[in-house]
Amino acid sequence: MGEKDQAGEWIDAAAAAERLGVKPATLYAYVSRGVLRRRHAPDGRRSLFDAAQVEELARRGKPRRPPGPGEPAIESAITALGRDRPYYRGRDVLEMAGALRFEQVAAWLWTGGDGDGAGEWRAAPGAGAAVAAAQAALPAGTLPLDRLQLAVAVLGITDPGRHRLDPAGVTATGRALVAGLVEALPVLGPEPGAPDGSIAGRLWARLCPHPAGPGLRRALEAAMILLADHELAASTVAARVAASVRADPYAVAAAGIGAVSGPLHGAASYGVERLFAEIGGDPGGAAAAVDARLRAGERIPGFGHPVYKQGDARFGRLMDLVRAAAPDRLAVPDAVLAAAAARRLPAPNVDFAVAALGAAAGTAPGAGEAVFAIARTAGWLAHALEEYARRSPLRPRAVYTGPPVPA
Repeated sequence: MGEKDQAGEWIDAAAAAERLGVKPATLYAYVSRGVLRRRHAPDGRRSLFDAAQVEELARRGKPRRPPGPGEPAIESAITALGRDRPYYRGRDVLEMAGALRFEQVAAWLWTGGDGDGAGEWRAAPGAGAAVAAAQAALPAGTLPLDRLQLAVAVLGITDPGRHRLDPAGVTATGRALVAGLVEALPVLGPEPGAPDGSIAGRLWARLCPHPAGPGLRRALEAAMILLADHELAASTVAARVAASVRADPYAVAAAGIGAVSGPLHGAASYGVERLFAEIGGDPGGAAAAVDARLRAGERIPGFGHPVYKQGDARFGRLMDLVRAAAPDRLAVPDAVLAAAAARRLPAPNVDFAVAALGAAAGTAPGAGEAVFAIARTAGWLAHALEEYARRSPLRPRAVYTGPPVPA
């Protein structure tokens, strides 16, 4: 079944799937990756696909591969994964990074509107004192991500508006949640924030004991924008599942932060930090440190990406900003990059650039994980808004492989 307008012919999912020889779920995976355009039919109940684009794709062959085991295909209008970068609601993330404020990008992810970031970005009244009391018993040296895991639960308990799941309520909660996560981290710097009160400025003082120059501050904000969403990453799937059963936004963020703590996801930058710390202040030790890990059969953190096989453009964007702001503070990261290139390792990814930013700025251990979790909270809530609108639980089915059971 098809429909025509001035832009050409649009066909429904069944016709598009038949022409491409794929399952309908694969169509929506192509949409999420920016391969196919989709729009809603006038009746609001069907998805339509550009017939000319479907025909071109059919002649060209399947892009990459269809979703495999463990890769759910969920229809979403938030982020498409391009060849080397994500696009937020059609906008190139590399163009947004360094040009916009994080608050603007969060608003864009949530609403697709003008992205002005309007509204107060402050935790709910009384939340700061409650979080401080809850964290009082934590041991010295507790990493920022561990603090955030505790803080998100306390922030939710103290916010009386957390059960509002309408778009206006969720975006208001999102501003309070992001600000509360920032304010949950101890102040390390001489000033608890930036003159303009931005989220990135407030976060800097909680990650770094040194004042931020404009270049490094801009790099931090760009890092937050580059990390704000990445389609159906593991933490986003966890967040969407929680939202699909109507869990409140704080619980959604708690699910996401729990998944972020895995070393194969948001904690990857911490692995790069540890590599830099192992090398110490002598760049000459980089090759030996890389070789020692390779001999032990260990993966070198910060290199390779499961989606961007030919390179992660977010790495280049962030590294350019860091290098422009602090060109004389990257001796160890540059030595690791050189050692990796000499050994023909995969291309570096955004996690390496986040750790390099930390090395240039002198941030506290685990700072990159905190940047990831706080930034990605914006993406999790964008996905939560889609799930709240659907009103149907995400319920994957298992392929049972255990002992036989009665039919």
